[in-house]
Amino acid sequence: MSPIVIERDGHIALVRIDRPEKRNALNPEAFCRLADAWADFAADDTVRAVIITGTGDIAFSAGADLGSVMPLYSGTRAPQDEWDHRVLTDSRLFTRGVLKGVELDKPIIAAINGLAIGGGCELVLGTDLRVAARHATLGLAEVKRAIMAAGGGTTRMARQLPHAIAMEVLLTGDPISADDALRYGLVNRVVDAADVLDQALDFAARIARNGPLAVQAIKRTVRQSDGMPLDKAFGIEAREGHALSSTEDAIEGPRAFVEKRPPVYRGR
Repeated sequence: MSPIVIERDGHIALVRIDRPEKRNALNPEAFCRLADAWADFAADDTVRAVIITGTGDIAFSAGADLGSVMPLYSGTRAPQDEWDHRVLTDSRLFTRGVLKGVELDKPIIAAINGLAIGGGCELVLGTDLRVAARHATLGLAEVKRAIMAAGGGTTRMARQLPHAIAMEVLLTGDPISADDALRYGLVNRVVDAADVLDQALDFAARIARNGPLAVQAIKRTVRQSDGMPLDKAFGIEAREGHALSSTEDAIEGPRAFVEKRPPVYRGR
């Protein structure tokens, strides 16, 4: 059985980490399959929104499966399959799996159905919208093991939380509750566990109804202009807006509004 299950419903892709017996920890195959999925979604024009979640109600993901990954890297466990060989050949698969260095212009929504620790939290930090169950917790506990979150967690946490809060999370290694994550702006919604996926699907459906090229241009503009001075950021915004204005969808949207009908967007 694959540790990553992918389902499609129209323009929405649902990615599920399916290792509940391991708190959805990521083994080499899971990292590879996630990295492959992000690349596939980037190339697939029919995908307009992606949801990432975990199986069960205990964990979104407990991060890397240290019992599988660390022995492989230390040489105390010989590679046993194609996935082990792939990550040994290309260590970037680990970071790409948790969305570090991935340029995917389709929005990604995290349905956080339980604890998101270590690489699981890094994966959440790489998404665009986040829905958390009330019992969920998020944290980067690497410092407790004398290492650091190097899959994008340290830098993203510092950008997405107020400085003092980010440093508390990073330096103590203690997790924060879903309610605190909402208060700090780290998640969009906190809902009952039974409603997490439904809320994520609602977000995805609302996004998928919009002009897909506009959605992608917005995400691309935000990503590319992050940290730039405003004058340069405005240049990126203007470039993307100008390119959008000549698309078929940009003609269809206003026309549908005038004709009082739902728009039909074709992504061109």
